[in-house]
Amino acid sequence: MSGKIVNNVFRASGVIAATPGGLDWSTAVVTGSTLSASAGKGYFINTTSNACTVTLPSSAEIGDQIVFADYARTWSTNNLIIDSNGNNFQGDPDTYTVDYSTAGQSLNIVYSDATKGWLPVSDDAVADVGVAPARAIFAFGDDRSNRVSMSNIVSDSGVVASDTSGVGEVRVNPAGAKYGGDKAIFAFGTGASADINTRALVSNLGVISADASGAGTARPNLKATGYGDDLAIFAYGHKGGVVNMSNLVSNSGVVSADVTGVGTARRELGAGRYGSSGQAMFAFGVSSANVSIKNLVTNVGVIGSDVSGVGTVRSQLAACSFAGDRLIFGYGNADAGLSNLSNKVSNSGVVASDTSGVGTARSVLAAAGYGGDKGIFGFGDDASGVLSLTNLVNTSGVISADVTGVGTARYGLAGAEIGGST
Repeated sequence: MSGKIVNNVFRASGVIAATPGGLDWSTAVVTGSTLSASAGKGYFINTTSNACTVTLPSSAEIGDQIVFADYARTWSTNNLIIDSNGNNFQGDPDTYTVDYSTAGQSLNIVYSDATKGWLPVSDDAVADVGVAPARAIFAFGDDRSNRVSMSNIVSDSGVVASDTSGVGEVRVNPAGAKYGGDKAIFAFGTGASADINTRALVSNLGVISADASGAGTARPNLKATGYGDDLAIFAYGHKGGVVNMSNLVSNSGVVSADVTGVGTARRELGAGRYGSSGQAMFAFGVSSANVSIKNLVTNVGVIGSDVSGVGTVRSQLAACSFAGDRLIFGYGNADAGLSNLSNKVSNSGVVASDTSGVGTARSVLAAAGYGGDKGIFGFGDDASGVLSLTNLVNTSGVISADVTGVGTARYGLAGAEIGGST
């Protein structure tokens, strides 16, 4: 840098930090899949052929500044991914995936302190933190020959991807939910030889981590849902009989110890978010018989007592959000046999009467929201065998006809939203 220094700040070490105009721009356009960035530099990032993961300096000082620019306007195709290398990024720890995905985007970041870490300060059209697309993920289950751990990502337009090789212990009848605003967690279920309580965290890009130590009673046939701003809750299930205990999940994916149960003990129910204030609901399931009762969850994770149900009693169903603040339960095993009925839930938690079924009647399937305002039911068992078909839910809660499946046919899997925001 040369010339007159204007409006510069001092780093903690006393060294003068460069202004944006005084940054040393790299003359070589970055085309590789990785880059180790240095403070005080600017980089043109060309992701025409591949995404680029940028590792920030591990020893950052207050006032350190780095700028990145989308050289070929291709970040929407191949993203710029930030690895904050042990430091926080806008207050989130290094485990948080920071993904920039807008064509023509530029990013100007400055290191603040250990609490907030790197902060975007650009006045260009740049998001404050990269937001992954609002998608969904199905994972785990049983293909009637083996318990599996593979997963399938659902795009923000509802397209189901082919299998991704599994990570973590194989399991059947786990539960999954969104947490942390854009990530997901799968936990509990029956593993290769016994019930488990381990958890597998999922990044906002759908990457499932290795198993982490669990908390709470190991059990299958429970359900989970997000609630509040960025939290989740697992509840009910089966362990030597039906149970009604619950386990809260923090916004960093930590599962709490058992909380004394509220409501009728049961298994194989459905659960999901509704409303604009982070409420949720557990409903239906089987106790000594199929039921249609519901239990509302407040936005601080308190499960309410039983409320008389509406709709055909059934178990082994699934539920997902739609329209941003509504919920729908669908399919399942009714007293009269397999069902494809559905029940919408208003944004005030009122369960509607049955809607005539669409798609293949089946049970032990999974569901999740995607795209921010739509949902998807997938997989399951129709008594003749396991399935890989799906049914999309539009913004009005209308379930589509069967869509030919992609991925391994299986039952007893779980689904969850990923990406987007809470």
